[in-house]
Amino acid sequence: MTQIGFKSNTGVIRNNNEDACFVIPSHDVYVVADGVGGNNAGEIASRTAVRGIAEYVAANPIEECADEEAIYNYFSQCLEQVNDEIYQMGRKHKENKGMATTAVIACVKDDTAYIINIGDSRAYLYRGGRIMQITVDHTYVNELLKTGMITTEEAKNHSQKNVITRALGAEPAVMADFFQASVEKGDILMLCSDGLYGEVPERKLEEILDRQNPMPETCARLVEEAIRSGGRDNITVVCLKI
Repeated sequence: MTQIGFKSNTGVIRNNNEDACFVIPSHDVYVVADGVGGNNAGEIASRTAVRGIAEYVAANPIEECADEEAIYNYFSQCLEQVNDEIYQMGRKHKENKGMATTAVIACVKDDTAYIINIGDSRAYLYRGGRIMQITVDHTYVNELLKTGMITTEEAKNHSQKNVITRALGAEPAVMADFFQASVEKGDILMLCSDGLYGEVPERKLEEILDRQNPMPETCARLVEEAIRSGGRDNITVVCLKI
């Protein structure tokens, strides 16, 4: 039995919340999205993404996916549909021009977590006091980091650290990254927007996850810590304890 918690907060600086999350415990699918775009376009993009993913999962039972390849194809088709919907909305309505959203999805089957991501919302695995980042950020700064053009310290304060290189709805076609992680009893899988990990250092995340609190309380504590640390962005977190 998986224990679930989730929490989203506007933060201290922003007027509206462009993050969205959705949990589908009956299918063991969990989603966090972080929208971008002027006016309310980011908010519309993230909500369209989580709604679209949830509707796809409801209409296409993931339980029928027999192996890793089937799950890969399942979510590829799902995200193609969602991407097309957001992209067309951005083209049709002038006020939504440039709308897009990140997305990170976790699907747990047996002792494996399948993780799908686009953008810089992240998935982490917490086990035995240590947190490990599963996903890789699709950001301009991460590209510079991977090629060795900047250091990790320079990346933290880079003027373009919020520039994402892949997002749902930004282009006619979308390419997600797929990851797998073995999960054991007691592990915590954490999905979050950059409003959490951008404010709270990993040591503090580990400390909060280590307290053995119920997952709803854990999520509330994580959001509180992000706000205490500045709360300069919207904050969203979903935690699943295996």
